[in-house]
Amino acid sequence: MPLALLARAALSSTSSSIAMATTRSSSRVLRASRAELNPGAKEVKRESSVSFDLTKTEAVASMRSKNVKRVLEVTGENIKKEVDIVPDIEDFRYGKASPSLVRLEKKVRVSSAIKVGSPENWEAILKGIKNMRLSGEAPVDTKGCEKAGSLLPPKERRFAVLISTMMSSQTKDEVTHAAVERLSEKGLLDPDAIVRTDEATLANLIKPVGFYQRKAKFIKEASKICLERFGGDIPDSLNELLALKGVGPKMAHLVMSIAWKNTQGICVDTHVHRISNRLGWVFREGTKQRTTTPEQTRMSLEKWLPKDEWEPINPLLVGFGQTICTPLRPKCDMCGINNICPSAFKESSSPNPKQKKMRSS
Repeated sequence: MPLALLARAALSSTSSSIAMATTRSSSRVLRASRAELNPGAKEVKRESSVSFDLTKTEAVASMRSKNVKRVLEVTGENIKKEVDIVPDIEDFRYGKASPSLVRLEKKVRVSSAIKVGSPENWEAILKGIKNMRLSGEAPVDTKGCEKAGSLLPPKERRFAVLISTMMSSQTKDEVTHAAVERLSEKGLLDPDAIVRTDEATLANLIKPVGFYQRKAKFIKEASKICLERFGGDIPDSLNELLALKGVGPKMAHLVMSIAWKNTQGICVDTHVHRISNRLGWVFREGTKQRTTTPEQTRMSLEKWLPKDEWEPINPLLVGFGQTICTPLRPKCDMCGINNICPSAFKESSSPNPKQKKMRSS
């Protein structure tokens, strides 16, 4: 190779080496500059899986996030225990409450674990109703299910109470009481006698009780179960009473209270259901809306009404509903609590003459 070409090649190789050295030197200078500007920074290789070291502040934030998550995942029973926790002041250091904590508060407010407060003036209202019921003139006072078989021995009386209660649904006390009297006259307040009586005869005896044919069938079936499983007595638990066809929650609670003197819940019939809503005593769970079923009313009442009032509240409100706080056109002008009742005079006691005239025209 000519000398000139060799010299040119050597010069080119030297220039490349110098350029590479210069580049590496510049890179080291740049890294050094960054290090000087941020002494705590670390050089990290670009790899598919990278593990970063967290600063103390980030670690604390991560720990708090996990704690909040654990609080949100607790069951309804545990929510009650966690609600009193006061968030650390650092959770609000950026001027905002944690969204997770806000959601937790909303969840707890509607939780069934929270004790429901008593309605306003409920004690004064209850006392006023008791005063109005002292006369004992309501049908329930002399012809209610509590009076069935009152002169019979305990075992026979319990059976009479069960039969009377099964007939009472959607039937006035006077009609139910008359049916019980007819059964008694025929010697049919006895499970063995009822089982030996044909269904048609039994239905004619209890007529005009509401749904008398269906109730006659249920009474015969219940009597057979009482004979075969309870030695002629009646079941002594709510679950076993509810297992009888034709016996619902209202009846089961009433039978337990009257027959066994074991009040496990409030007996809610149409009167108790209506009046409790008129008084503003009951609401659907988690709302401020009226209850729509007797069972909703029962559960709402039991959350705040003292247990010693559970048994007497049924005949008390039933009699009040039969005489004063009637389903249609309640007699608010005669009511002794019309000054504190939230529904007083809101349902007209008598039709407005002008409105009646407009409807007829």
